[in-house]
This record gives sequence, C-alpha cells and structure tokens, in this order.
Amino acid sequence: MLSLLHIENIAVIDRADIEFTDGLNVLTGETGAGKSIVIDSLEASLGWRTSRELVRTGEKSALVTATFTGVDERDWCEENGVGFEDELVLTRRISEDGKSSCRVNGTPVSAVQLRELGLRLIDIHGQGDGQRLTSERWHLGYLDGYAGVGAELAEYKTAYAELCSLREELEALSMDEGERERRVDMLNYQIKELERADLRPGELDEKQKRRDFLRSAGKLSDAVRDASACMYGSERSDGAVSLIESAAGSIAYALRWSGELEGLSQKLTDLKYAAEDVSEELRDIRERLEFSPEELDELDSRLDTVKRVIRKYGGSEEAALETLDSARRELENIEFSDERIKKLEVKIASAEKRARDLAAVLTKRRERAARELSGAIEKELRSLSMPGAAFTVELSPRKLGPDGADEVRFLIAANAGEAPGRIVKVASGGELSRIMLAMKTVLVGADTVGAMVFDEIDTGVSGVAAQRVAEKLAAIGKNKQVICVTHLPQIAAMADEQFSIEKRVENGRTYTGVTALDKEGRRREIARLTGGDNVTEITLMSAAEQLETAEKYKEGLRK
Repeated sequence: MLSLLHIENIAVIDRADIEFTDGLNVLTGETGAGKSIVIDSLEASLGWRTSRELVRTGEKSALVTATFTGVDERDWCEENGVGFEDELVLTRRISEDGKSSCRVNGTPVSAVQLRELGLRLIDIHGQGDGQRLTSERWHLGYLDGYAGVGAELAEYKTAYAELCSLREELEALSMDEGERERRVDMLNYQIKELERADLRPGELDEKQKRRDFLRSAGKLSDAVRDASACMYGSERSDGAVSLIESAAGSIAYALRWSGELEGLSQKLTDLKYAAEDVSEELRDIRERLEFSPEELDELDSRLDTVKRVIRKYGGSEEAALETLDSARRELENIEFSDERIKKLEVKIASAEKRARDLAAVLTKRRERAARELSGAIEKELRSLSMPGAAFTVELSPRKLGPDGADEVRFLIAANAGEAPGRIVKVASGGELSRIMLAMKTVLVGADTVGAMVFDEIDTGVSGVAAQRVAEKLAAIGKNKQVICVTHLPQIAAMADEQFSIEKRVENGRTYTGVTALDKEGRRREIARLTGGDNVTEITLMSAAEQLETAEKYKEGLRK
C-alpha cells in the first residue's frame, strides 16, 4: 500500500507529509484548496508526465516521494537493477525548466521505468476514465481485462503479425508487368555497377593510407639516401662503416703492446657489426620506397571509384556490399515471383486459418465474459441506486484486426423500459461515475494492483446514490487501499482516515496544508461539507450521526 506521500514545492503546497492507512482514505476541502494537486503529485511520483508549472513559483525545483510498504516487486527490481527492500521509495524531482529525475530506492531510473512500476502499484481513476468509458475504443480492453484472456490474446497477436508479414511480402511481389520491368532494369544496373566496383571491406582506408605514404615518399627517400651515404661514404669521404672498421683495425694492431685495449677492441667490433646492420636496413627501406608515378595515378583513380560507389550506396563498403546482396536477392525473387507467389498464397491461407481459429477462441471467451460482466455490473448498479439500469456488453463480428475479430460496445439503459443505447448518448455525469465505480468493483478481484485512487468519483452524484457510492468505496477498501478525493459528506463519513486540505495566505503567499483529522475534526469537516459555512449544532449532530452510521456499516463489512 501507499504509506507515505511527501510533497515539496508542488504548486501551492510548500511541504506536506501524508501518511495513508489501509482501507478508505478520504481527502476533503474547499474547491481550489489543492486536493487535485495531491493527486498530481502522486501521479508525478508514479512516472506520469509532468510540467514545470507544477514547480512552486520562486523555487528551483519540486520533489515528491511515494513510499509503498507490503508490496512484492522483487522481479521488477531485479530486471531494472534496483535493490529490493521491504519498502519501495519512488522519488521524482522536477526542475524549474521542466526536466525531471527519477529514482527507486535511490537508484536512478527513467520516467518510462517509473511509469511501468507505478502501474503495478496503484490504479488511478480520474476524469479521463469517464472519457474512456464513453469512448468505445476502450471497451474491448475492459472486457478482455475481465475475461482474463491475456495469454490467448498474446498468441493471437503473434499469429496475426505473421499473417500481416506474409501479406506484405505477397503485395511486394504482386506488381504489374511494366513496374516489374522497370524494377528489374534498375536492379540489374545496380548489380552491374557494384560488381564492377569490386569492393571489399576496409579497402578505402587501406588505399588512402598507401596514397598518403606515396605522396610523402620523395622526401622520405631523400632522407634515407642521405643517411645511407653517411653510413657507406661517398667518393669524397669515407662513411661511418669504413671509419669504424679503420678504428677497429688500429686498436687490434695496438693490442700486441697493450692488453688494456682488448675491451675497447671488442666494443669497436660490436659497433662495426651494428653499423653494418643499420646500413643493410637503410638499403632495404630505399628499395621499398621505389615506386612508379603510375601507381599513384592508379590509386587516385581507384579511390575516386570507391568513394563514388559507397557514397551512392550507403556510405561504406559494408553498406554497398549489403545493397548488392539485397539487389541480387530481390532480382531473384522477381524472376521467380510466380513460384514464390504460389508458395506465399499457401502460407497465407494456413496463417489466416490459424489466426481465425485463435480469434474464434477469443470470441468464445469474450461472449461468455460479456454475459457475466453485464450481469455483474447490473447488480452493482442496482446497489448504486440505479435499480432500473440495464447494462449490455454488445459483441459484433468484424474483419480480423490486431485484437481479434470482435467489436465491443457497452450499452446502457439508465431507466427501466428504455432501450439500451450508447453510454455517451444516454448516461449523465453522475451515471457515468457510478458505472465506472461498478466496473472497478467488478474488476477489483482480477486486478493485482493493491491500491486505487478515485479523483472526484462523486461527480454528479447526490442523495441516496451518494450513500451507495460511499458504501461501495468502503467495500472495495475492505480488500484494497482506496484513496478518494470527494466533496460528499457520505463518502467522508465512511473513511477509515480523513485528511483536510486547507488553503491560507501568509505574507502575500498562498500555502496549502494537509491535516489528518481526529474524530472531532472529522465531525466538523463533515458538517462543513453538509452545510457550508453555516455550521450549526444541528449540522454537527447530523455529522456525528453520519459517522456513527458509517462505522456500523463498516463493522458489518468486517464480519
């Protein structure tokens, strides 16, 4: 469950710590006090999209931290490199320029990762869910969630993707004669051009290095020649090799009179051999430096060819060679297209049969689930003061698509004797809220998320219907943590924990505070919700009675 929500510098909230409990948590306050800001902060901590407008005016950044306890998300933590602990701490910092950073248990994560984790922890129902209920493109997803067809739907999607791939391949081969001839001509031209170029990987780099070497070979050759002359000598002077030999000979001659020169004689002999080795290496280098001017011309010409071809076909030798292979394959496919078309048609027929069979399995599961869902929601609607409501999940066939062969539409007759119609045409705002609450109640058993948030589920609801909504929220709170923003005293009275959201002005700045209410605080707040500013002894007595009645109802739920 969500045990703590810490907020800093979010809109008019300077700082707030909200400690939620199990069961039904209710947030109340005047319109504009900041109740929705609390929900916005929670959404930010769960990875939802944010904006810099959330940052309190004059502050550099905003921070929101959501702490969840009693959750087991070890698999997510291991997959995302996050240390697993007994609690999960989700942190989101938003800077004044709109950028944000996210962390889970202190480990940096992306907003996408945070959003994925958030969807596993808490389900937020806001105004957008009412819009989803009226938008028929979401109805199939609601039905599939109730039917529990995740595995079957995944298998169908794989088969349908394979069918689409085969159809695309067939469409690529099915071209008219003129288009086929034009394509063959172009492929032949590309193949011949690339084959003439005779490219090989790494050739461009190799040739450029050789050309650069040859362009500097003249100066290099002169330097090597001068060094060789110093070693071998010339007509006018002896070289280093000759001079060392003479020195070695003189010392060898002097050895007959002085043995002290023996060490020096050996050094001169070694030096002579080293000089001869250097001279041989210089000669080898001179031979390698010899080249013809034609070689440089050939290199320039080859480089021009290679650069032109790879510039035209992908920017590298590898890309150009891949283009050559692709062109050869495509040409072969076109030349043997009639045969391949026949084979593809057989494969497509088989793939289509498999997809239709899997779609039929989905349809059968959906039809059974549609009947069950219709009955379950009607039962819930009756308990929400809509006794004459008739809810129908209508399935109609359609051509194969990404989700099967069914079109799903929710129909509602809000009153007895009326024909069911589209929700968007028939349901009022209050009825939409109750239909969504009925669906959430029905789906709650199959939903693994441990916490639910209802942001003003009471829109358009009053009187007896409001009492039924409150009872339904309390019933959900028996199995899941529920957080609800409300203006209704009936819902506030049913809370296990109630928070008051109040706005005040100090020194020209607006501040919003969040306070957990004790029993007396709850009595006064419920009296305010009932009578507005006119809180009297009668409204206070009525509030106390509502609290007592709600407690008795919850005791019955706990039995």
